[in-house]
Amino acid sequence: MKNKVLAALAASVGILTASGALADQPREWQVDLQAAASPIMEQIRWFNHYTLWFIIPITLLVLALLVIVMVRFRAGANPVPSKTSHNTLIEVIWTVGPVIILLFFAIPSFQLLTAQLTIPEKPDVTIKAIATQWKWSYEYPTETPVSFDSVMLAETERAKYGKEDMAKYPRLLAVDNDMVVPVGKTVRMIVTADPTDVIHSFALQAFGIKVDAVPGRMNETWFKAEREGIYYGQCSELCGKDHAFMPIAIRVVSDEQYAKWLAAAGTDLDAANKGLMAEVDAPRTVDVADSAN
Repeated sequence: MKNKVLAALAASVGILTASGALADQPREWQVDLQAAASPIMEQIRWFNHYTLWFIIPITLLVLALLVIVMVRFRAGANPVPSKTSHNTLIEVIWTVGPVIILLFFAIPSFQLLTAQLTIPEKPDVTIKAIATQWKWSYEYPTETPVSFDSVMLAETERAKYGKEDMAKYPRLLAVDNDMVVPVGKTVRMIVTADPTDVIHSFALQAFGIKVDAVPGRMNETWFKAEREGIYYGQCSELCGKDHAFMPIAIRVVSDEQYAKWLAAAGTDLDAANKGLMAEVDAPRTVDVADSAN
């Protein structure tokens, strides 16, 4: 009887885990930032929640003061207005108070900025992203160089790229060729734009990264993805009529899957992508017999 119960539980786990890897993207009715998938984004989410402990009380205080002023000092209640023009205590409070509050904002924000802008000395992977109206191009400076364009996926080409699942590959965010990185590794991003192009911005919320792509200039940022899956971002600098159709898709996979993909992508990108997707999207099952024992 015990073995049967364990087997049933194991089968249930197999069903629950049969779906693909995480696809992090904007959600309907989302009121918070996307779930963190990197250490930097964890700090950003913490700072966002931390500031609310100041913003909400200040907002309520100002609202209460406005109501008090409107009720107690309206023309009907005070036909003869006060001629008070100076109050030292109030002026000291509304000067010193904001200064102290801003210090509570400044110290953690400076620490966060330092962590964001300090590029690790020895990154595991370096990738160059080049922006053009209206697509992203990626270059992997490895022994066998890998480079490709990443364009928003047309609805008529979903079957061609094996991306019919709208939940995982959403409209206006899915691309034909995903940028691929290994999980748990430090990735250094060199970001620029075509010299004859305009300013773009490489932004992906789940990783907490946003850096301008400026023609003729190389900016850099970094991230360390802590969870496998596919993550979506967008160009965040108004760059022309198709600005809204310039998504970013980063697929995070295991070290073994990344090494296999990188080796194959140098000679046949399409085959490498199809092989990676077949491996990543394959349902994960549980050995019921072993679990029962």
